[in-house]
Amino acid sequence: MGIVSQFSQTQTDTSSEMNTTIPSAAVDPRPSVSMFLIREAFHSVFGGLVALVAVFLLSVYTKPSSRRILPPGPKGVPFFGNLFQLMATPQPWKTFADWGKQYGPLVHLNIAGKNMIIMNTHKVAADLLDRRATIYSSRPNLIVASEMLTGGMLLAFQGYTDLWRRMRRAAHEGLNSNAAKNYHAAQEKEAILLVQGVLKDSNNWDDEVKRSTASMILGAIYDIPTVESCHDPQVAYVNNFVNRFVGAASPKAHYVEYFTWMKYIPSSMAKWKREALEWYKRDSEYLGKMYGAVKGRLRNGEESTSFAASLIRDDKHLGLSDLESSWLAATIYAAGSETSSTVMAWFILAMIAYPEVQKKAQEELDAVVGRDRMPTFADRDSLPYINACVREALRWRALTPMGAPHETVEDDWYEGYFIPKGTVCFANQWAMNRDTDVYGADSDEFRPERHLDQDGQVACPYPDTHDEGSLTLPRQLWFWSEVCLDRTGSYCSIMTYISRICVGRHVATNGLFINIASLLWAATVAPVTDHEGRPQIPDTFDHINNGLVLRPIPFKCNVKSRFKGAEAIVSQTRESFHS
Repeated sequence: MGIVSQFSQTQTDTSSEMNTTIPSAAVDPRPSVSMFLIREAFHSVFGGLVALVAVFLLSVYTKPSSRRILPPGPKGVPFFGNLFQLMATPQPWKTFADWGKQYGPLVHLNIAGKNMIIMNTHKVAADLLDRRATIYSSRPNLIVASEMLTGGMLLAFQGYTDLWRRMRRAAHEGLNSNAAKNYHAAQEKEAILLVQGVLKDSNNWDDEVKRSTASMILGAIYDIPTVESCHDPQVAYVNNFVNRFVGAASPKAHYVEYFTWMKYIPSSMAKWKREALEWYKRDSEYLGKMYGAVKGRLRNGEESTSFAASLIRDDKHLGLSDLESSWLAATIYAAGSETSSTVMAWFILAMIAYPEVQKKAQEELDAVVGRDRMPTFADRDSLPYINACVREALRWRALTPMGAPHETVEDDWYEGYFIPKGTVCFANQWAMNRDTDVYGADSDEFRPERHLDQDGQVACPYPDTHDEGSLTLPRQLWFWSEVCLDRTGSYCSIMTYISRICVGRHVATNGLFINIASLLWAATVAPVTDHEGRPQIPDTFDHINNGLVLRPIPFKCNVKSRFKGAEAIVSQTRESFHS
């Protein structure tokens, strides 16, 4: 949260009086005829001008041209508009969804003179962010998060600049669907370690999930060996780095985003500004060391398929400096670690609350994989129900409910409403993934069947989800706050639209698939019981907002081996990676 300094200014008018003694006989109390005529003329002219201005203002504000009607929205207050309403709501995505029911799927807000629109349905989001991507895919200039805290280096916050294009190309080349296959072996290994960890101590399942996802992503990005603990100093630093810039990007974070004159307050008088600039310098040094370590290993002749290594080998082709490459690598890690572990946390909660889903998934694994070996990526096309579970895990709970802001680069009109250039646009992923017109009346339920056709195969994705099936795929996994989609398909909201679609979505959904398949193959997830043996089902809606994602309230569960010999096969499979 930014620290807002409020200034009050008092102006005192002083006047001096001159006491002049004039003989009373010299004062004629009657105004002269000329003065009378001048005064009357002034009043007439002034009154006419006032009348003309009043008529003009009334014509502009009470009878606007149909071409200039803004989308409907809640009434604000003079000068500040809806700013205080925005700041006062603890869960804006829910408030925006309620406003959507009242005003329609496209809601307009006036935030201290800045136009903002909220899209609450798939149709509106797809029509604007997808079909009109050239107008809606830029980013607003976030003074703190983009300019000061990250120095314009964070891919997710950049507008359509030359740097954005170069970074985007580099990210795509290193993380596209073909490149993502380079990480299959590492992902299978980490899935095995995850299963071993939760079977060993189910009370520590959450830490193990965090460790596993951090380890997998650090390996993919920097070729760092297996991380032994979720409290690893390197993991802790990068996670704090993520929390800083995501918190700064919140629409409620800094008043300077709406009162831009505050940008020019000297750093010595603005702690929020001073700290942001200091963190940019510190983070650049730290991320540069992580990137430099990969460069050093390559210089020594070591082989690496990591993302950072691909940036180094192709540096001339990609046209990125070491500073730019180090920030790009960190961005990819930042977009994946916490979000990936949170999807798994919600999935484990779903398995407790919906045991029939878990049973059906395990029946498919027994039929396709059997009990003599663990699942691999080679089994993926034969596991439609597991793939449906992946889609539903991304849809069921929007980790980043508002996504990242977009900004219009020119005036536009939609359904008769005017959307001015420079309007900040949010896709309410929380509302979209509960859209009953798309997902049915049971949209709050975890039901993988909604992603299957009548033959039990993965269905064609919902319209406008780019083969993902929902508007969530991580940034829900790899890019917070964009509308994204998974390879096996639903319209969840989390990766992003078209030119902003999450570049890491293939790696993200691959990791989610192998983790879910491996866990359900080897183990059964069950609720804990009270002293009378009654199962304790956690609340499936309660969450913690840690600044980056919405994570379920901490809960306990029992994770037990599903059949005799399962743990032995897990251990043997792990050993095979070292042979």
